[in-house]
Amino acid sequence: MKVIVCGAGQVGFNIAKHLSSQSNDVTVIDRAPELIRKISDSLDVQAMVGHASDPKMLERAGAADADLLVAVTWSDEVNMVACQVASSLFSIPTKVARIRNQAYLKPDYADLFSRDHMPIDVIISPEREVAEAIIRRLDVPGAFNMVPFAKGKVRLIGLTLDHRCPVVDTPLRQLTELFPNLQTTVAAVVRDNKMFVPRSDDQLQIGDSVYIIVDTDKTARSMAVFGHEEKPAHRIVIVGGGNVGLFLAEMLDKRPNPPNLRIIEHNPERAAYIAERMTNAIVINGDALAKEILQEARVGQADTIVTVADDDEVNILTALLAKQQGCPHAITLLNNPIYGGLVGTLNIDVALDPRETTVSSIVRHIRRGRIRDLYSVRDGEAEIIEAEILEGSDIVGKTIGDLRLHGEIKFGMIVRGDECIVPHADTMIHAGDRAIILALSEAVKRMEQLFTARADVF
Repeated sequence: MKVIVCGAGQVGFNIAKHLSSQSNDVTVIDRAPELIRKISDSLDVQAMVGHASDPKMLERAGAADADLLVAVTWSDEVNMVACQVASSLFSIPTKVARIRNQAYLKPDYADLFSRDHMPIDVIISPEREVAEAIIRRLDVPGAFNMVPFAKGKVRLIGLTLDHRCPVVDTPLRQLTELFPNLQTTVAAVVRDNKMFVPRSDDQLQIGDSVYIIVDTDKTARSMAVFGHEEKPAHRIVIVGGGNVGLFLAEMLDKRPNPPNLRIIEHNPERAAYIAERMTNAIVINGDALAKEILQEARVGQADTIVTVADDDEVNILTALLAKQQGCPHAITLLNNPIYGGLVGTLNIDVALDPRETTVSSIVRHIRRGRIRDLYSVRDGEAEIIEAEILEGSDIVGKTIGDLRLHGEIKFGMIVRGDECIVPHADTMIHAGDRAIILALSEAVKRMEQLFTARADVF
């Protein structure tokens, strides 16, 4: 597939990295020579300095025969014009744009992005997606990640194991014997910063991070089996009233039983604006690093603090101060990936990387065929894919063992009608099934070939 990525910032870099690692032909355009130099030095892609919406530049980048254009520059307007040029002059089939300004996304203006006006196939709103990602983590306390699949019937949950986990040092094959009807698959384990797909005789260890795929109805039971029985947060403090903080606050404030919610915002005009939009929340204007402001927000009595200010250092320090004052749980937004490795040592419970949500949103729209949903984890180390099994596919009637998937691909759950089935080697695949599958990055291409070329599943 031939892809043009407009924008070489963190999101553009990671999209280019993700797609080029899977043997796609990728060209990146950006005005900043230093960003283009970084991409050229780091990735096997073509990198060009120039204006992303310039027709001549797009032509030089190969727009005439490109399959996909992804516009993720810092300017919404450049992203929109790039998609318009890609459609009108080059007929690029799929155009994806990142749009930050919520004014463009109001329902009243829905026709703006129609094929007759500004033909953008997929619009990504990073701030809203990050807010929704935080909501999902609040809904499953104790999880560092949670993503729904199969219309909410199945969940991918990320957990870190500690001394409370009763199944450490237990072969995974024994989980079903110990806990019948658990309806859970351990799809991947991260140990010593390395991800692997576990075998049935592997044992979990304290300190492991695991990704489990679980029947949504069995979430609480499965969490308990892995040592997590945290209660939902009823008292929440949000630090930062930007778009992420505002979207999050509005989602929580509009719930039937909203939590006790307090928002700290440094800018007085922004604080007043947020206060006007809240029904139940209390908005505090002040510096979140000031002791008296944290006391006014009653951080010490809060169940969870969510720090989503524009400054990573403020987010980290505020989370640490809150935990020092007695807040048991901290969710922190970190834009700079350099801080990701420090999270464990800093005692921050959940570190949210906005690149992960944005890249996943874009990648799910460019996979071939019958893929219904997709999520990328750990900077593209693995993908979790929901795929529909088609009538007439070569794999219909075969067992999972017949597919010889080896150790880099794991069937996590099969949804058949309203039933969730934990797959085993002898589980037979039926037409109409939806399979939730984890594949390590090096196996994604092989999985696509298996299911596309020979089976025509996707």
